[in-house]
Amino acid sequence: MVRSAAHIAAIGVAALATPTLASDCRMALLLALDVSSSVDSEEDALQRLGLAAALTAPEIQAAFLSAPASVALSVYEWSGRHKQHTLLDWTLIDSQKTLTQSAAKLGLSKRETSEFPTALGHAVGHAASLFRQAPRCDVQVLDVSGDGENNDGFAPRHAYAAFPLDDVIVNALAIETFGVKAADFAARPGDMTEYYRRELIKGPDAFVETAKGFEDFENAMRRKLARELSVTVIGQLAPTDQDNQ
Repeated sequence: MVRSAAHIAAIGVAALATPTLASDCRMALLLALDVSSSVDSEEDALQRLGLAAALTAPEIQAAFLSAPASVALSVYEWSGRHKQHTLLDWTLIDSQKTLTQSAAKLGLSKRETSEFPTALGHAVGHAASLFRQAPRCDVQVLDVSGDGENNDGFAPRHAYAAFPLDDVIVNALAIETFGVKAADFAARPGDMTEYYRRELIKGPDAFVETAKGFEDFENAMRRKLARELSVTVIGQLAPTDQDNQ
C-alpha cells in the first residue's frame, strides 16, 4: 500500500543536506520519473509516494547497505524537450538515516510541470549531464520510468549516439495503463514493456520491470531496485533482457 505524505514525512526530514561524496562507490543510480501530460495528479502522487515507500522497504534498505562501498542516488523528473528537474541531488547512501531522509524528500516533492509531451530521448540525454556531476563509482545505471512512447524530439537511440552514455546501463520501469487487464500480464508483458525493451534499455544485464498501472508502481519499483542493487547486477552474471542494444 502506498504510504501517505504525512507518514513519509514522519520517518524523515523534509529537507536533506547532500553529504560530501566519496569515491568508494559501487554504483551511481539515477532514477527518472515521467511527469508528462499523460500523468495526472493522482498518478504523479502514486509515483512519488510509491518511490519513497519502496526506498524505505526493509529489503531495499538492506540492499543499499549490503556492501562496504556505498550507492550514490539521484532522482529527476522529465516531460518535454527541455523540461527536466532534479528532485534529489547526488547523495551517498551510507546509512539507513540518509536513505530515510532521501525518501522523505522525494515523497514530499512536487512536480514542476504537467502540460508537456513525452520527450524520452531528451530525458535520456539529460542524464549525461547529471552523470558528469556524480561521484566516481564502479558502474553508472540510469533507470527511466514512464507510461508512454516518445512523441516529442529525438528518440533514445539518437541520444545514445550524441551523448557520452556508452558505459551507462539503462533499465526501465514500464507503467502499463492502456487496454491491459492485470490478469493478462501472465500471458503477455504489455505494449510499454515491449516498447522500452526495444527502444530504451541498453547495456549488459539491462532489463525492463513492469507496473500494472500506477497503483502497482511501488511494488514494481521495489522489484526493480532489488534487482539493480543485487551483487549480480553489479559484477556477476544475471538474466538479461537485452545486452548492448
